[in-house]
Amino acid sequence: MKAEELKTKTVDELSKMLMDVKKKQFNLRFQKSQGQLENTAQIRVVRRDVARIKTFMSEKAEAVVNAKDSSKIKKSSTKAA
Repeated sequence: MKAEELKTKTVDELSKMLMDVKKKQFNLRFQKSQGQLENTAQIRVVRRDVARIKTFMSEKAEAVVNAKDSSKIKKSSTKAA
């Protein structure tokens, strides 16, 4: 999963992707415990995908909060004048 793909996604799309990747991570852990997983490096890739998605989700949430704060500042500065 590339970061360029995640930049264009909405928060809802990111949360759906996160759920899918978490399911994949669970299945890989289960396969590992059963001794059926051949490519153990896949667990590392999926774990990093989870972190990447969470990072983009938090950045988008922070951007929304900052946009709300800046609109409050603009409104309060017009009232004082």
